[in-house]
Amino acid sequence: MLINPNNSALLVIDIQEKLLPALHNQKNFLNNCRWLIEIAQALSIPTLATEQYPKGLGHTEPSIASLIQPNNILYKEHFSTAEDPECLKTINALNVEQLILIGSEAHICVLQSALGLAEQGFDVFVVADAIGSRKEQDLILALTRFQQNGIQLVSREMVAYEWLYKSNTEQFRAISKAYLRD
Repeated sequence: MLINPNNSALLVIDIQEKLLPALHNQKNFLNNCRWLIEIAQALSIPTLATEQYPKGLGHTEPSIASLIQPNNILYKEHFSTAEDPECLKTINALNVEQLILIGSEAHICVLQSALGLAEQGFDVFVVADAIGSRKEQDLILALTRFQQNGIQLVSREMVAYEWLYKSNTEQFRAISKAYLRD
């Protein structure tokens, strides 16, 4: 199944100031997340972010927060967004079937959210190069669990090109020029 730009949303999970420095390969992780959020914004893909215990972990990292409408940054107490009533209500209000997940930590909040949202009936895609954990081993184990539970693993480029769908459009040319060239 391909990702449909008219039926999907991006969910940015817990990319928070005090957690970010502890993440494995955090610079690459942050750049990949920012890149995909920028493309989602350019394509008008609905984007939500969550914050887990901001009193202790800080708020959303500033370069990420600047890309997301403040009212689209949601506080949660549960590790899983699917278990948090307000988060789930906001996600359901988007009226989409597909959710693309990025964020941290891969083996805790991203994993529990992916599994819970799939149980809620969403088609869940986890962007493997835009999730992070403190320990590389936890990230590897999370990727295994996603696959064992039928969660689709994708790359950020897979998502971008599926959202773009075809190349002979002004939208593709603009996104390609700004983001798809290394």
